Amino acid sequence: MALPWVLALLSLLPLLDAQDPACANLKPAPITNATLEWISGKWFYIASVFREPKYNASSQEIQADFFYFTPNMTEDVILLREYQTTRGQCIYNTSNLEVQRENGTFSKYEWGTEHIAHLLLTKDPKTFLLAFLPEHELNKGLSFYADKQEVTEEQLREFYDALKCMGLQNMEIHYTDGKKDQCGPLEKQHEEERKKENKGS
Repeated sequence: MALPWVLALLSLLPLLDAQDPACANLKPAPITNATLEWISGKWFYIASVFREPKYNASSQEIQADFFYFTPNMTEDVILLREYQTTRGQCIYNTSNLEVQRENGTFSKYEWGTEHIAHLLLTKDPKTFLLAFLPEHELNKGLSFYADKQEVTEEQLREFYDALKCMGLQNMEIHYTDGKKDQCGPLEKQHEEERKKENKGS
């Protein structure tokens, strides 16, 4: 079972170790407790390029998306609470991501399949990237996340550089639009419910 993971990582390394110095910062690294602490909290899904047909079709429907990561470091699991706006409607979902520390990956079962994401840290601690099927030329993908819906040109440049490192094109990018978010009221309701629960406990 370990062999496919190793092969996937090894195949990714040449892509991220190209001549461009920007690629040097995008090598997959083991996930530590410090990494999990850093990615905990609220994040916004900003943009992505997916060549895998199901991923691409799903991303095209997303108008806005934000989520919370709550890591459980002893069990190597991340609770994901996601607020997604699709076709003008808010969809709330919770799930668990399995953490594979040595491989620097997260995995999740959905559509009856295990989906694996490689965590790629950027120079900016307020953003991160997830690479999907990086070893598969026809189906590879990259998604970009930030701690705010509005990102700077410099933050976007890191995403563009990472796309170039993976051999993906800017013309393939699908962007979300925070102005289309319909989940703000539900998030507020959930926050109020949690405050009441904390007061009661």
